[in-house]
Amino acid sequence: MKVTRTLRAAAGAALTGALLLTATGTASADEARSALWPFQAFDVQNIWKQATGKGVTVAVIDTGFRETHQDLAGAFLPGKDFPNPSIDKGRTEEPGSDIRDHGTGMSALIAGRGHGPGGSQGVKGLAPGAKILPLTADKNFPEAIRYAVEHDAKVINLSFVGDDNTPDMCASIHYAVEKGVVVLAGVGNDGLSETRYPAACPGAIGVGAVDEFGKAWDGSNYNKTVDVLAPGVKIPYPNGRSDTDYFTGDGTSAATAYASATAALLLEKYPDLTPGQIANRMVKTAGLAKSVKAKNLKLPDEHYGYGFIQPWAALTRDIPPGPPEGPLPMPQGKASKDPVVAGAAKGKDPNPPIGGKKMMMYGGMAVGGLLVIGLVVMVIVLVRRRNKPGPQAWH
Repeated sequence: MKVTRTLRAAAGAALTGALLLTATGTASADEARSALWPFQAFDVQNIWKQATGKGVTVAVIDTGFRETHQDLAGAFLPGKDFPNPSIDKGRTEEPGSDIRDHGTGMSALIAGRGHGPGGSQGVKGLAPGAKILPLTADKNFPEAIRYAVEHDAKVINLSFVGDDNTPDMCASIHYAVEKGVVVLAGVGNDGLSETRYPAACPGAIGVGAVDEFGKAWDGSNYNKTVDVLAPGVKIPYPNGRSDTDYFTGDGTSAATAYASATAALLLEKYPDLTPGQIANRMVKTAGLAKSVKAKNLKLPDEHYGYGFIQPWAALTRDIPPGPPEGPLPMPQGKASKDPVVAGAAKGKDPNPPIGGKKMMMYGGMAVGGLLVIGLVVMVIVLVRRRNKPGPQAWH
């Protein structure tokens, strides 16, 4: 039986909107594994002969984590909470939901171990050898970014959109990239051309969602901040309600998690590459389905960026490192060690968004939202199914 769950944070004095997660479809552990189509698309068994992410710490900044989930045993390092009393005090949950759903799901897609004989059941991550640094934060996520940098994270996963007026947002990403940390952020699930932060910050790799047939997901935002696509449609993930629960959903957060896992794989094999050079490997090996290639798109395309990630190719192709800054827009000048008041708009987009937007977690969940300052939030859930030619489009 299909179900839909939502998780909300009630609007408080510091909020301009609400946090919403929507997931559709329940699954058992075996069903979750069989539905994990990115494993077939990526050919993970061959990938893991090259790298598993061993020795790489991925910081996941999210709303919470169930560290006891059966698929995440041994995956977590000691984390930290960055409470925001003005937000947390007003947070409420609907029946059947848990504030830890999102962080649990993203962590598993990156570095889940699965469970059962040989980890053959449940959700296993694309980089199962990596470690997760779980950082619980809300509107104060720039503080968590700086903490991740100072605690040896090599990759930072930002599966959310935030208020573009958040102090230090882009500056904290500038600081992370300058310190050699790869930062990945979801472009948003509005299905609109609207630019979202932190994906719009210079230095962040903007990630959109693609389905199993190589087509950009309809709910994925499209604009010049889309750098690459990754699997984000019909993705199974563990949730925070119990140690054994699973759900299936769509969203650019799941895509961001897979892109973060790819960065972890690359950093194990190529530890001396800069964030820009890691991005270069991802961009230079990105793919397009035959039906998309036939459109003769000019890349980067607003819907497809440079294409969908191909971890095997990124790990194995003979690609010159290229310049340290890589092919994507990077922050200019010297980063400040201390937090600053404002972040600049990403160089790709001459028209940064106007008005504050509450941080929204975009996970393996279909979410669409339009947040208007001072008004009640209206959220339109976008879940669009497709029936297209088969998954051979990935190859």
